[in-house]
Amino acid sequence: MSQKYNDTAQNRDRFTITAALPYTNGPIHIGHLAGVYVPADIYARYLRLKGKEVAFICGSDEHGVAISMKAKKEGTTPQEIIDKYHGIIKKSFAEFGISFDNYSRTSAEIHHQTASEFFKKMYEDGKFIEEVTEQLYDEEAQQFLADRFVVGTCPKCGHDGAYGDQCENCGSSLNATDLINPKSTITGSIPVLKETKHWFLPLDQYDSFLREWVIKGHKKDWKPNVYGQVKSWVDEGLKPRAVTRDLDWGIPVPVEGADGKVLYVWFDAPIGYISSTKEWAAREGKDWKPFWEDSRLIHFIGKDNIVFHCIIFPAMLQAHGDYILPENVPANEFLNLEGNKLSTSKNWAVWLHEYLEDFPEKQDVLRYTLTANAPETKDNDFTWKDFQSRNNNELVAIFGNFINRVVVLSQKYYNGVIPQAGTFSEVDKQTLQELKKYPEIISSSIEKYRFREASQELMNLARLGNKYLADEEPWKVIKQDEERVKTIMNVALQIAAGLAVVSEPFLPFTSEKLKQMLAFSKLESDLQWNDVAEKEILLPSGHTLEKASLLFTKVEDEEIQKQLEKLEATKKENNAAQKGETAEVVPQKDTITFDDFTKLDIRVGTILEAEKMPKADKLLVLKVDTGIDKRTIVSGIAEHFKPEEIIGKKVTVLVNLAPRKLRGVTSEGMILMTENSDDKIVFINPDESEVPNGKTIN
Repeated sequence: MSQKYNDTAQNRDRFTITAALPYTNGPIHIGHLAGVYVPADIYARYLRLKGKEVAFICGSDEHGVAISMKAKKEGTTPQEIIDKYHGIIKKSFAEFGISFDNYSRTSAEIHHQTASEFFKKMYEDGKFIEEVTEQLYDEEAQQFLADRFVVGTCPKCGHDGAYGDQCENCGSSLNATDLINPKSTITGSIPVLKETKHWFLPLDQYDSFLREWVIKGHKKDWKPNVYGQVKSWVDEGLKPRAVTRDLDWGIPVPVEGADGKVLYVWFDAPIGYISSTKEWAAREGKDWKPFWEDSRLIHFIGKDNIVFHCIIFPAMLQAHGDYILPENVPANEFLNLEGNKLSTSKNWAVWLHEYLEDFPEKQDVLRYTLTANAPETKDNDFTWKDFQSRNNNELVAIFGNFINRVVVLSQKYYNGVIPQAGTFSEVDKQTLQELKKYPEIISSSIEKYRFREASQELMNLARLGNKYLADEEPWKVIKQDEERVKTIMNVALQIAAGLAVVSEPFLPFTSEKLKQMLAFSKLESDLQWNDVAEKEILLPSGHTLEKASLLFTKVEDEEIQKQLEKLEATKKENNAAQKGETAEVVPQKDTITFDDFTKLDIRVGTILEAEKMPKADKLLVLKVDTGIDKRTIVSGIAEHFKPEEIIGKKVTVLVNLAPRKLRGVTSEGMILMTENSDDKIVFINPDESEVPNGKTIN
C-alpha cells in the first residue's frame, strides 16, 4: 500500500482506538485510569452510540526489563509474573466497565508472529542499520544492562535515579549509555562497556517525514503538550535507536546471527495493537485489515509515552509501509494522589482491584470523579474528599435526585404509565429545545478530547431537569390542575430518557440501570445518540416504567476515613524506610518451655482445593495435603486471597490443633501466616522445590 502521510482515512466512519498496553508488573491504579483508559472508553462508547464502526483495542505488555526485574525481586519466573498480573488487570478492567473489543497479551502466539513478521519485512526492505556498539555490561552478573537494569544521573535534568531508557523526572527518553555514573540494578556494581551487535531504526532518516506529518500537519488539531514534546524532540535532532536487546525474555530477533537477542519492548509493544486487532477479527469473523489500512487511528496514552507513539511507532509504520498512521494521540498529563506523585514502588496509589472490593457498586463514581478532574492540560490531584463531594453533591444530589423524583412521582400519580402531554407551555417548549441541544454540545467536547468539559455538560443536563421540576412543582400543581401535571411529567421523562442515552459513555452502569427503570427494552428500537436531538418524543405516552430505585448512594465519612488511614499508614512506612527504620515489632510473648514447643506438630503441606465459605466474607475452605493425609482446614484469609490464586501453594500447617467446627465445617488444623512490610497477609511457606509434603518443622 502506498502511503501518503498527510492523508486521512477515506472511511470517516471507521475507528481504530487503542489504549496504551499496561505493563504486567503490577496492577492498574487511578493514574492509569485517568490518563488513558477512562477517556478512551468514553470515546469508544460515544462513537458506538453515534453508529460508527469501532475496534477498541488493548492488551497486556508482557515483555521488557520491568517484567524480568519483578520476577527477580519476587523470586519467580517472568511467565508467572505476567500470568498473575494479566489476570488481575483484565478482570479489573472488565469489572470497571472498560469496553474493550479485545484485550490481548503480547505473550500470545499471534503477537509473536505479527511482531516477527513486522521486523522481518523491515529487515528485508533494508530499513535497519546493523551495528556493533559498546553497551553497558555487568561483569558480576555476566549480562548486558538493558533499559531498567541500569540507573544513573539523567544527562538532561540531573535527576539521580534515571533509568537506562527514560528519566521519569523530566520525561526524556534515554539510552543506557547516556547515563552519568551508571550503576547496575542487578548487583549494584559499576558496569563496563562491552561490544555487542544490534539493529537500529535510523530515526534521523525520518526527520523530514516527521516534520511534514506532525509539525506541519497536526499543529492545530493535536494537544499542545503532545505537539510541543514531539517538536522539541525533532528539533533536538533524531538519532538511530536500537530495536533489539541482549535479554532472555521477549520475542527472539527473527534473523540469523541474533542468538540471545530479543526485540526491544518499545518495538514489540505497539505492534500489539495490530496483533490484538487480528485476534479480535478472527474471533468475530471480521477482516482486520480495514482497521489498519482505511480507518481513523486514535492512540490514547499518558504523557510518558508521547515519544514512542508520536515518533518511534509512526517511523516504524512509515518504514513498513502497509499501515495507516495515527490521526490523533490525545495524551493526558499525570494524576497525583493527595498531593503526592503516584508511586507503584512506594505503594502510593489507589489500586483498581482494591477499589472495586471497597466500593463494589460505585464504578461510575470513580469514573466520574476521574473525568471531572481529568489531567487533560496539567497534572491534577485526586483526593478522597473530592471523590466524596463529587458523589454526594453532584451524582446523588443532582443526577440521582432528578431521576428519583421523576420516576417516583410517575409511579405515584400514574402507576408508572407515561401520561399523554397536553398543550405545551413556553417553558415546556424551551426545556425540550434545550434537551435537544445537549447531544451536540457534549459531542463537540468529546470530539475535541475535552472529556472533563463533556462530563460537566452532562451534569448540566441533569441540572436542567432538576430546575424544570423545581420551577414547575408538579407536587403542588396536582392539587389544582391534574392535566397540567401530565404535561410536566411527560416533559421531565423525556429529559430522563435523554440522560439515559448521553450518560452511557461516562456512567455506563448508571445508564444501564436508568434504562431498566425507564423500560427501554419495551421500546420499538434502541435509542441512539442522535435520537435525543432528532426525535420529537423519546418515551411515548402509554409506555410503562419499572419501579424506582436509587441510582447513587452517599459515600459516608467513615468510608473516606478508612481510605485516608490506609494512605497515612503507607506514608509512615515510606518515611520509616527512608530513615532506615524497621516496622513496628510486636513484643515477645510469655516464655514457654521446650516441652511446650515439642507439642506443636508443624508440617509442610500443599493446598489442593480452595473455595469461599458460603455467607462468610472472611473464610476460605481449603483441602490440604499434609503428607500424612488430606484434610479440611478453614482459614480466615478470604479478604486477602482469591481461591484460584492459592491452589498449589506450599504452606506451613499446624496439624495437631484440636478440630473446631466453623459454620458447620470441621477445621482440622491451622495455616501459619504473617504480615509483610506492606501489612499484607502472606504465607509462611518453605522452598517449594526442596521440601516435600509431610516434612516436620523443628
